[in-house]
Amino acid sequence: MSDGILRLQHVEVRTPDLELCTAYYTEVLGLIETARDTRDGADRVFLKCWDEQEHHSVVLRSAPTYGLDHMSFKVGDREDLDHYTGRLEAAGVAVKRYAPRELGPGWGEAIRFDAPSGHVVELVHGMERLGNMLPLTNPAPRPQDLVGIAPPRLDHVFVMAEDVEEFTRFFRELLGFRLTEQILANDGHQLATFLERSHTPHDLAVITGPNGALHHFAFWLDDWNAIREAADTLAYHGVEIDVAPTRHGVTRGYTTYFFDPVGNRNELFTGGYWVDPDFEPITWTEEEMGRAIFYYHREVNERFFTVHS
Repeated sequence: MSDGILRLQHVEVRTPDLELCTAYYTEVLGLIETARDTRDGADRVFLKCWDEQEHHSVVLRSAPTYGLDHMSFKVGDREDLDHYTGRLEAAGVAVKRYAPRELGPGWGEAIRFDAPSGHVVELVHGMERLGNMLPLTNPAPRPQDLVGIAPPRLDHVFVMAEDVEEFTRFFRELLGFRLTEQILANDGHQLATFLERSHTPHDLAVITGPNGALHHFAFWLDDWNAIREAADTLAYHGVEIDVAPTRHGVTRGYTTYFFDPVGNRNELFTGGYWVDPDFEPITWTEEEMGRAIFYYHREVNERFFTVHS
């Protein structure tokens, strides 16, 4: 087996207005449309960031509601799918397997199962590779014809669960995620946890809230100046900014939060630190939750905890 789960591969989200969201994600955020899928009654648009090699990292699906359909993580080898299937089924988790392209254009071979929180989780191998718009010999730092904010890659997904501890155990014990940081209530139970597989502060995070809910998914930018310039672009286009550019205590990252046209929360993120396999988790106390989430303001607005999709 390889190193197993490598990173977040993609998110598939629902939207009641597919064309409006496609325009937002391509013209404002600057993602690249790679395919459309209308088979079996589906109506989906596939998108990628410019520096991602593989077919898609965001899928938009037309639906009456908004929110998260599933989150997908990349594995290094096909045999990893067998390995995780065995671990999950031994723990009583039902697993369904899909052949390459069975789930849509560009898709690799995949397995899907439900987390204890009700979120649909996918592991995938062999996604079609489209390249990153640059040659493999003597490339420029970035393409010259990018549009909008143009983040180079998808970074992480942040969800909600009624039982954060059960969710965290599931991903650590069955899928090998490593805990980097946690926010603990005064009685000792976990209010939020941050988990990684890519040696970054988080590929996946969870906070107390309704099962199945999406808090946000985040795109990486290269530095703090890019975060500030992106906020200028969002404001110019009239995008609803949830949290203006600031800094996290958790992850040490720089951030801004905003909403897509139908209410799915997005984040732009940069900074953080390197995580070795023997990294010792960092703990924040309930009294310092405000500083953990928004280090400069030292408090969390109510909408950040209550608004989700």
